[in-house]
Amino acid sequence: MGDRVGEEPVGDGTVEGVEGGHDRDVAVDANVVDFSFANELDPHPFDQQWDSCLEKGSVTWTPSPTNSVDFCYVEEIDGASKDYCDESNTQYPCAPNKGYYGRGPIQISWNYNYGPAGKDIGFDGLNSPETVANDPVVSFKTAFWFWMNNVHSVIGQGFGATIRAINGAIECNGGNSGAVQARVKYYTDYCNQLGISPGDNLTC
Repeated sequence: MGDRVGEEPVGDGTVEGVEGGHDRDVAVDANVVDFSFANELDPHPFDQQWDSCLEKGSVTWTPSPTNSVDFCYVEEIDGASKDYCDESNTQYPCAPNKGYYGRGPIQISWNYNYGPAGKDIGFDGLNSPETVANDPVVSFKTAFWFWMNNVHSVIGQGFGATIRAINGAIECNGGNSGAVQARVKYYTDYCNQLGISPGDNLTC
């Protein structure tokens, strides 16, 4: 089973479960990583949703059939057994015995993503990629970093364009139509819950 992404803030704005007690830096950032927004999207409070994840022993965060059931895990299933080292990328070389498999809400992967994400966010993405799974603030900052650098510019082109930006080489153009359809189902389900239209161009 994966690790919980973060603990809910307690009344004083700090975060329970931080190693060594309450941590001032994490407490400040806890306001950014606050799960109360999730309660507005679903009639079940976040802690009940989390308990449901634990009962199911479900999968990861990124909505695809191979990686997600209710967004519970922060590491790709069997990720450590996969090779996500692009040895031709000399700007962000792989560190010995480190795995650059999917971690965090968007499941960032590959050394060429961990390196610049770490540089921009302020952690050693190449030598300590596990930080994305172990630090809830870094985890969400990494997801936002990936989204803003790779996906945000195409959101006006429809949901299918976001799939292409995130995992298009593997899923689009018939690569894995089941994964694409699962992503579309998650997206349209969320749109229905929010009472908004999913728009056009849903697939890739």
